[in-house]
Amino acid sequence: MIAGAIAGSISLVGFGIDSFIEVTSGAALLWRMSVDADAHRRERNERLALRVVGLCFLALAVYIVYESILDLSGGKAPERSLPGIILAMVSLIVMPLLSRAKRRVGSELGSTAMNADARQTEFCTYLSAILLCGLLLNSLFGFWWADPVAALIMVPLIAKEGVEGIQGKGCCDSCC
Repeated sequence: MIAGAIAGSISLVGFGIDSFIEVTSGAALLWRMSVDADAHRRERNERLALRVVGLCFLALAVYIVYESILDLSGGKAPERSLPGIILAMVSLIVMPLLSRAKRRVGSELGSTAMNADARQTEFCTYLSAILLCGLLLNSLFGFWWADPVAALIMVPLIAKEGVEGIQGKGCCDSCC
């Protein structure tokens, strides 16, 4: 988020906020696992955790749309961000590995929330690729508009995750 704020990059700030949502999701899962409860209460806690994460994603989607439209309409060019490019490249390597590990733990625990968190981490891989494209187009070719456009491309993915979380949908059988 700091690198994005320094560079004026909405896609990088959005990616940073997504990372914050990942931490929120992880904290919600730790809370869910730490509560010694019967099956009914545990299921209710999982639904609540999914909704919290879903609301965070929807708030992020609204923020990105707003900021991207402002940047595009104002012709606001972000600075080049080498730290952002490096972060995006590292994320492209780390996130698939982390998602796989979370999916394995989710299956072992039979946790819908953990499986949803694994999907969220996998989704972060796609955001990393979109982010990297926007940052590289801006840095290498001076396409200032690539950053807010990349951010807008992220929005449907983010909103979909938000809606699914609010609806209490976890990971489907086909993706786990």
